Order: sequence, then structure tokens, then C-alpha cells
Amino acid sequence: MSAAPTETGSEPRTHYLNDGYGIKSWLLTTDHKRIAILYLISITVFFALGGLMAVLIRLELATPEGDLFQPDMYNRLFTMHGIFMIFFFLIPGVPAVLGNFFIPIMVGARDLAFPRLNLLSWYIFNIGGIFAFWAMMHGGIDTGWTFYTPYSTTYASTHVLPTALGIFIAGFSSILTGLNFVVTVHRMRAPGLTWFRLPLFVWAMYATSLIIILGTPVVAVTILLVGAERLFGVGIFDPALGGDPLLFQHLFWFYSHPAVYIMVLPSMGVVSEIVPAFARRKIFGYRFIAYSSIALAVLGFLVWGHHMFVAGMSIYAATIFSILSMLVAVPSAIKVFNWTATLYKGAVSWETPMLYALGFIGLFTIGGLTGVMLATLGIDLHVHDTYFIVAHFHYIMVGGAIMGYLGGLHYWWPKITGKLYSRFWSRISAGVIFIGFNVTFLPQFILGYLGMPRRYHSYPPEFQVLNVMSSAGATILGVGYVIPLVYFIWSMRYGKQASSNPWGAVGLEWETTSPPPTHNFETQPVVSRGPYEYPPPKEAPVVA
Repeated sequence: MSAAPTETGSEPRTHYLNDGYGIKSWLLTTDHKRIAILYLISITVFFALGGLMAVLIRLELATPEGDLFQPDMYNRLFTMHGIFMIFFFLIPGVPAVLGNFFIPIMVGARDLAFPRLNLLSWYIFNIGGIFAFWAMMHGGIDTGWTFYTPYSTTYASTHVLPTALGIFIAGFSSILTGLNFVVTVHRMRAPGLTWFRLPLFVWAMYATSLIIILGTPVVAVTILLVGAERLFGVGIFDPALGGDPLLFQHLFWFYSHPAVYIMVLPSMGVVSEIVPAFARRKIFGYRFIAYSSIALAVLGFLVWGHHMFVAGMSIYAATIFSILSMLVAVPSAIKVFNWTATLYKGAVSWETPMLYALGFIGLFTIGGLTGVMLATLGIDLHVHDTYFIVAHFHYIMVGGAIMGYLGGLHYWWPKITGKLYSRFWSRISAGVIFIGFNVTFLPQFILGYLGMPRRYHSYPPEFQVLNVMSSAGATILGVGYVIPLVYFIWSMRYGKQASSNPWGAVGLEWETTSPPPTHNFETQPVVSRGPYEYPPPKEAPVVA
């Protein structure tokens, strides 16, 4: 069966997009699909802000001398870049947009369990973003996105409190979303939809929600303690006040390493949907992939110490964290192996979502392998706080999380909007993003290994060639990100009408109209088979 998109000339008479046209109908909606669109708009704005700062950072680093920004301004740029990208794009990205839109449909429900809480979470997210945006417009913050103490609590003269308050508020949005997902998966599945008939995207979002619910309160309390010490001089983290700065690092990284899986696990779920759809095969090792999502959620809480190998940690504790950090690579490796096995002898169709999925697998694998390197004590001590760390982190977050997010948008865009985008330009953009990403971040592995520290606005002249290459790659990458924005907007008005199942995929979301009706299904669906029951691909005839 071909996976090429098909078209139909008839648009559904009623669907969620034409269920009220005024701004008020959107701002007061409790429809999970409309709330997903609202989130899409919000996080795209924050992604644009973070991306603009990344462009300015790479412009500065094109020359060895700090000739574009003063050191203090450069500190504010990379700090705000990290804050907007991590807390206001990567963490909410796939769950808030694709999770919000598709989890109820994938489990055969009319909406999420708590529709009003869902709308409230969007408002809370934007209130938090407004605080962070206000801080940026009034001079920003220069502590780094990690808020390391005692600098953030005692010595920084920038807008630490409003930025921290914005992140604190946005955390409640994540908690409400995660709670909504967990209850929906437990209580609102369609008849016949047992746990091991759930799509793997739902498994990934379920595991992500557990991390959000358990981990986000920890970082929220940590940020609250930073504010208390900064406002009232309470001795919690500042040694001059009787505090312990390492306590902050333990609390912060106890959340922030699991937060890596909040960012990347949903994209893994997206890839688990795309690969069987475009390989026309039942996914290999369904249960192993499902269990590996839960394993990542559990093991992610046990490895925070590898961020602190140079912070004076006991060699015995460091050894335990090193072993656990290598162990956490196993569930990710299981996923990569099973995706690859699914592709083996499949009737692979090179549609745009598949290009993003393959890009995810390749880039995430590089990020994962370098993560195992950083779990090794000797290597970590050498490259800690260098551009090797920057490259590794971006291979996971940009090469992984964003590639998966874009793959999911391209896969489900016909379902979300009922319109087809340009196949030609979408393939071009996937190629441009892949090339631009590697040209940007591969040189940074070399720079880090050679000893170039991160967060410096000037560097020795011998590093310029690699930095110019990285800055040129960032330009290519930026163009690659702009292209989908253009053709997605274009498709809304001029795109051809999509059928209910343009890819010939399986799953409940493909059994309703494009776009879906307000309550997702005209009648309650009943599930009687597994999630990836594709007919076996025909083998090529043997030529004697």
C-alpha cells in the first residue's frame, strides 16, 4: 500500500475549526484540539525568541574577539536563549501540542478528563511566559539557565526573581497537563483498548506525564528557595549565610536530568508512530518499546549526579552515578534497535515525516553515544563545561526533540487542519534542517575536545575556522526552520483538502474526519485489534 497522501474534494460540514469563529470562542474553549492550537501559537513565539538569541550568539562567535556584545550582554543572551528554549518550548512542546490534540482521539475519548483544567494550563503557561518576557525586555538575566547559586541568590544584579517566578508559574501548567493525561489514559480508554493495544505515542506521553508530576514540584520548590534566599537572606545555598551551594545542584539536577526525558520521550513516541506507518510493517518489539518508556521515566531520576562529577563528589558516589548513567542508555538503545528492525524489509516510503523520523534516529543516536562518553569519569573531567557538552545537549534536544516534534507536525498536519502541505518544500526543509544542524554542532564536538569553554564570548584565534563553520550551519538551520512556517501557513489557505487517512496509516485518529469533529467521533469507537496491524509488505520476486 502506498503511503503517499491522497486528496478528497469534500470537506466535513462540521469540525472543531468551524465550531465558532470569534476570538472569544477560542479563548474560552474547552476543546482539547483548539487548546492544542493555542499552545502551538504560544510555543512558536517562544521558539522564535529563543532562535533569535541563538542567531545573535553565533554572530558574536564568528570572530575571536568579543566585538559585537559586551561580556555581560552575551551572558544575558545565552541565559535567555536557554530559558525560552527549555522551559517555554522544549518541555511543553510535544505534550502541549501533539499530546493535547491526539491523546483523547488515540484512546477513543471525546476530550481530556479535565477540559477546564486544560484551558487553565494554557493561561498559566502564558502568564509564566509573560514574566520571563518582561524580564528579557527590562535587561534579562545573566545567571545561565541553570540559576547556579550563590550567584543567582546573592550576587546577580539582573532580573532573577521575575524570571524564576515565570518558570515557577509555567511549571504548574506542566503539572496540570501531565495529570490530565494520566487520568485520561487510565479512565477514558475506548472499549477494547487494553494497555497493550495503546499506541506507543500514548505510552511515551504517559511516561512523560509521570516524570512531570513527580519531578516538576522539586524544581518548583528549588526555585522558591532561590527566591527566599534572594529576598530575605535566608541561608539555604549561600555559604556566606551558612548555606550549601551543592544542595542547589542536587535539587536542580534531580529534576533537570529527568526533564531531558520530558523533552525527548514524546518525540520518541512520535517516531514510534511514524516508522511503522511508512515502513508498512507492524512495529518490532512493541512491548519492549512500551516498557522502555517507563524504564526511562524511572532511571532518569537516578542519574542526576553525572552533572556534578567536578563538584567535589566522592569517587564512590561518582562511580555509582557513572554506572547508572550508562545503564539509562539501554532503554534508548532498545528503541533505536526496534525502530531499525521495523525498517528492515519494510516497504519504506520516503515521505517528509519519515525523513524527520530517520533524522531523529541518526542524530539522537549520536547524542546518546556521546552521553555514554560523558558518563565516563575520565572523559567528563576533560570536557566538562566545554563546547563538547553544548554539542551533546543539542544533539539530544535539537537533533532529537525538535526533529521528532517537526516529524509529528508533518505526520498529523493533514489531520489537524484538513489540508495538505507542499511535499516538495517539506522534503527540502527536512534536508536543509538536517544539513544545517550537523554543520552547526559537529564542529562543536571538536572545539570542546580541544578545550574551548562554553559561555565565553571570545576565544583563541585558532578556534575561529570551526566557529565560523558552526555559525554558517546555524544560518542554514535557521532557514530550514523558517520554511515549514511558511508552507504550513500557506497550506491553511491554499493547500489541497486531505482525506481522513492521507498516509494509509492505522490508529483511531485516522478513523475520524480531517479535521476531526468537535467531539472527535460520531459514535463511540470499539477497539478489537492491536495498534500497528499493517498487512505484511509484498516481497520482491526472486529473479533466477
